[in-house]
Amino acid sequence: MATTTTDQRGTAGRLAGTGFALTLALTLLVLFNYMDRGALAIAAPGLKTELALTATGFGLAISAFAWVYAPAQFFVGWLTDRFCVYRLVAAGLALWALATTLTSFTTGLAMLVALRILLGIGEGVAFPAASKIIAAKVAGKHRGIANSAVASALYFGPALGIFAGGLLMVHYGWRAVFLVFGLVTILWLVPWLLVSKPHWSERATASSSVSITRVMKEHAVWAMGIGHFANTYAFFFLLAWLPLFLVKTRGLAVLDMTRLLTMVYLVQAVSALFLGWLSDRIVARGNDEGELRKRLMGASLILTGIAVAGLSQATDTPHIAFWLLFAAISGGPAGSNPYALSQMFAGPRAAGSWVGVMNGLGNCSGIIGPIITGIIIDRTGSYANAFYIAAAVSIVGGLWWLFAIPRVRPVDFGEPVAP
Repeated sequence: MATTTTDQRGTAGRLAGTGFALTLALTLLVLFNYMDRGALAIAAPGLKTELALTATGFGLAISAFAWVYAPAQFFVGWLTDRFCVYRLVAAGLALWALATTLTSFTTGLAMLVALRILLGIGEGVAFPAASKIIAAKVAGKHRGIANSAVASALYFGPALGIFAGGLLMVHYGWRAVFLVFGLVTILWLVPWLLVSKPHWSERATASSSVSITRVMKEHAVWAMGIGHFANTYAFFFLLAWLPLFLVKTRGLAVLDMTRLLTMVYLVQAVSALFLGWLSDRIVARGNDEGELRKRLMGASLILTGIAVAGLSQATDTPHIAFWLLFAAISGGPAGSNPYALSQMFAGPRAAGSWVGVMNGLGNCSGIIGPIITGIIIDRTGSYANAFYIAAAVSIVGGLWWLFAIPRVRPVDFGEPVAP
């Protein structure tokens, strides 16, 4: 009996160590993902002028990323549940690093749009793969902090990207931003291969997997996709347009914008980590995990909408900083809880497909939002209405997460078919 207990503890320890190492690797992967994704916004003050882009043209370039990224999520989710997810991550990483590097040679809008589409294809693997790996390798009692660690990279990535990108742009021009970011991401491929190689033999079989058509029959995944649309709308709006807004409309110097936004994203990353840790503690005391995470999402989006509305009226640096920090703190839970809830609904067998469907629907905001914003700015000469729309979508989305998402319970997909 003692030997059995010792063996069980040893196995649990090895699994915990594996989960920690992979979570750390995924966190760094998503950090580079968001550095590269946000590079266009960082370079915008210089790039938009040199390439003579209108606000609508710039919005088109931002939107191009999601043209393929959003619909590809359905297919990528299916892939992660059937093939070696670790190899898929490596392939996606290499492709998006190449797209980022080549963007440094952009000469016009058409080339920029084409490379943004390529970036969207490569980066599409990140979140379905991360959820698949966490669902399989991380114990449920650590689900909050694991997803929050990965989600914190949504904010650490822009923080590091804005800090490094701002300095690069000031001293070497906007093209250096893409060149350096792309090359650094390519280098990260080596550590990822080293960490993931022991797991390359792991592969889902068709008999143990759940078809994506079966996942799409669930009402909950569609409800979460709509909620995720509201979640991503304001986030991508701020990620894409804030540097340009602060420099061109509010008159901040590039270095001042760099310092401010770096601080804001660092605060948001800390908020995500703290609330992820706290949520695990609350669940450990016997509280309903699903209800807690839905409430965190609802409160996060409602408060973020208030912050976005306040930011639209802020004209001086102290008030801008206040509303940005308000948005950063309130937005902390929004990066992790949709994925934690997906893992609760779908389990390890279908987590990739579930997140693929949810992300595919949710990231349609990246297709619609930038174009709407660009048209509004060109026609009105003001960002105000674009801010109001983002705020309204966020607040309505918060109410949606509170009242429209069904009770969280594991979906019974039936027993795997014996091979």
